Amino acid sequence: MSFPAKVMRDGQLEKRSSGLLQLWKKKRCALTEDGLRLRDCKGGGDAAAPTFAWSSKAKELRFERMATVDCVEYKRGLVYFTVVMATGKEIDFRCPQEGTAWNAEIALALVRYKNLQAVQTGRNRRLSGAHLGSTGEDEEL
Repeated sequence: MSFPAKVMRDGQLEKRSSGLLQLWKKKRCALTEDGLRLRDCKGGGDAAAPTFAWSSKAKELRFERMATVDCVEYKRGLVYFTVVMATGKEIDFRCPQEGTAWNAEIALALVRYKNLQAVQTGRNRRLSGAHLGSTGEDEEL
């Protein structure tokens, strides 16, 4: 049984579309321990409003598929940044500059995730080596 991931931050971001015009589209976002969940905003208005509607489609950018968060630029009160996926695909975002920026929160969560994965991999290697028994390297001739 899998439990839903803890939401670390919830709010609104703008994502640049991949179409010909590359328009900025508002997305409702939830930063979790596993990645970033994006949903289309319906109805307009403030993202914090309790009547804010969600579309049925949601996109998830999982940390296991992310490589890095970079290309930070500050212009006219907005922070522009790029999430680079392991496949090389780049997804552009922007958010208001005031408060803690989304790019910093996403980057820190990604580093936390990658560190936990590295620790788990190290533990698994150590455990699998212990189960295989002695390799003979420690024995005297």
